[in-house]
Amino acid sequence: RLSTATLPPHSIPIPPPTHTTSHPPEPMLCVGRGLRASLAGARGPAAAALRIHSNIPSVKLAFTQRRGFCEEADDPRNEPREAMEYDVVIVGGGPAGLSAAIQIMNSGLAKNQGCSVCVVEKGAEIGAHILSGNVFDPIALDELIPDWEEKEAPLETPVTQDKFFFLTETSAIPTPVPPTLHNEGNYIISLGNLTQWLASQAEELGVEIYPGFAADELLYDDNGAVVGIATKDAGIGKDGEPKGTFARGIELRAKQTLLCEGARGSLSEEAIEKFDLRRGKDPQTYGIGLKEIWEIPEENAEPGLVMHTVGWPTARDTYAGSFLYHMKPNLILCGYVVGLDYENPNTSPYNEFQTWKHHPEVSKHLKDGRCISYGARVINEGGYQSIPKLTFPGGALVGCSAGFVNIARIKGSHTAIKSGIEAGKAAVEYLESVTESEQEVSLGVELKGYQENLEKSWVFDELRSVRNIHPAFKKFGFFGFMLYSALELFILRGKGWWTFSNPKPDAEKTAPLSSAKPIEYRKPDGELSFDLLTNLQRSGTYHDDDQPSHLVVKDHLSHVPLDVSYPEFGGPESKFCPAKVYEYVTEDDGSNPRLQINAQNCLHCKTCSIKTPKEYIRWTVPEGGGGPQYSGM
Repeated sequence: RLSTATLPPHSIPIPPPTHTTSHPPEPMLCVGRGLRASLAGARGPAAAALRIHSNIPSVKLAFTQRRGFCEEADDPRNEPREAMEYDVVIVGGGPAGLSAAIQIMNSGLAKNQGCSVCVVEKGAEIGAHILSGNVFDPIALDELIPDWEEKEAPLETPVTQDKFFFLTETSAIPTPVPPTLHNEGNYIISLGNLTQWLASQAEELGVEIYPGFAADELLYDDNGAVVGIATKDAGIGKDGEPKGTFARGIELRAKQTLLCEGARGSLSEEAIEKFDLRRGKDPQTYGIGLKEIWEIPEENAEPGLVMHTVGWPTARDTYAGSFLYHMKPNLILCGYVVGLDYENPNTSPYNEFQTWKHHPEVSKHLKDGRCISYGARVINEGGYQSIPKLTFPGGALVGCSAGFVNIARIKGSHTAIKSGIEAGKAAVEYLESVTESEQEVSLGVELKGYQENLEKSWVFDELRSVRNIHPAFKKFGFFGFMLYSALELFILRGKGWWTFSNPKPDAEKTAPLSSAKPIEYRKPDGELSFDLLTNLQRSGTYHDDDQPSHLVVKDHLSHVPLDVSYPEFGGPESKFCPAKVYEYVTEDDGSNPRLQINAQNCLHCKTCSIKTPKEYIRWTVPEGGGGPQYSGM
């Protein structure tokens, strides 16, 4: 449901107290068992009877209770939450989280003594919020599930050909394919389909999987260690008051909490800030990836073809490129990635993508086809220099929550799976050490073996070898970058003694509107290119209208939209958002500007939390099950 509900003039959402946000009373789909009734709102003895107990000796958990602004005894938001206990709670049903769960449940500990693992996922079903290119390297899957072929993993289109072009407006110049983009032995896949398959493998091992439940809070003990998460309350109206459908969230307590939310996850960012995990590291930098799936006539399909381009239509001072993959039987996965460290506030990544499809080298692949799906998501581009400390008391960052994307290979799924494997191994090692006599000293343990072993693995070797590729773009400009990249990739292969740095976050790299070149984009033709709201419908995005906005202007930055973003930068959020969430509305004469936030349109890409001036948006989770409903992305 697309919304254009306008906020009153100068009325900006202020961060609500944590306990006033919402959570659905029922998931749209549950894969797991056991907690189904309790997570759907069971109370009292019924909930108590459903508590999960581990065969590992339990650890006594002490919690710091949060208090809200409303102290009335009859306010349902003051009711204590029901609490469930697990050995490990995993936030995020993507490749990293599911791989960690599988690794734990394949251990001797799980098979001999038993082990309880829970995965919560805010999407309505596993894969609903997954978006990726994707040319998949099976190196980590070979380790996790060696017999994946016999188990019919959805890897059905091996890469047969790689192409790389430098585009001008009218021509496509073939260039040597960089070594990092040689894809022999890799597969063109739907990562959403792969995660659904991984979920089925995990459930067979006894993992409890709960899609449709948004992890809203980290739970801390009296010493500040993480001891689990709480899901979001359900049934809060837009006015911030409980509705008749109100249901309290559930506490999922754990000896270890693995945050596998993907890039810019809300709980991951909370943990990074609270535990100062970025100390001594470069700030993370991001790109926004936009993707469409096209269905073409089978006689035009070239399954296994992989094509990448750089150059036109994006300005040469902007880090950007494209992908186009032919997947069996007759699908084209195409997309465009724009680095969010761009300077020109007039840049619209969505319109860059739509323009790119009109190039003759691209349009010939889409001829007589039809677009069947659209979506967008940020990806980590900071690489080796931006990887934070991975562990904190009681938990760890895994996968893209930490930022293991190899931007030179345009791949991150393989590193995400490997990080899940190592996190799972470290969790098992810790659980095996827990004995009855160690109950009190076992709280808040850091999985230091996870960081140590991952740093010794091929993941860090791979990222270290390409550490200078992305920062070289800003250092040398487009053509200097092309020459330096060739030197790095074909000759040096990361063995130089130097490391380039990126000292500023993306939001600080936007130039003032007064110094920016205007950009005029072509109008969509409805065949190759589409207006944004038409395409948005292909994402299946839906949020309940009657809930507080999950896109919250930070209290101390409430002046930024109207005092900084709009007058100084021209409101770049209205241009970079791939779902038309942010709009500045004025009177006919251009006076009285006010910010309009159409939160119902949100694709959960997280760009607004990264690129708005001063990062004035705090991205929080909406009610579970909301957002895009991707299929096959």
